[in-house]
Parts: sequence; C-alpha cells; structure tokens
Amino acid sequence: MLKLKPNCETCETPLINGEADAYICTFECTFCAPCTENQHKGICPNCGGNLVLRPTRPGKYMENNPQTN
Repeated sequence: MLKLKPNCETCETPLINGEADAYICTFECTFCAPCTENQHKGICPNCGGNLVLRPTRPGKYMENNPQTN
C-alpha cells in the first residue's frame, strides 16, 4: 500500500494529502513541484525513476486510516 510521505525529501516542504504540487516516483520517493521541476528535472535523485503527480486519498479514507509516522 502506498504510504504518503508528509514532506518533500529535498527541501522538507510539508505535502499534505491532496496537495496538488506533490510528486512521487515508483519507489515512493516524494518531492514538491519546485524541487521536481527545477532541481530534479522530473527524475528521482534517489532511484532514477520518473516523478509523476502523487495520487490523493479521499478525506473519508484519511479519517478511517490516519497517517502514522
């Protein structure tokens, strides 16, 4: 199951569920849009995978299954 990480792995910007500017790679590395576009050019610096928009979870799902860190 996909685990939504709460912050960009490069700059630590908070990325809450539903954040339109959150990107993720195949291995669940998570980055904000500015880091994805400007620093990483759409490629994950950790594993080399393509960064795509991170999926969101419906609010009801988050209520029933809160994030744990």
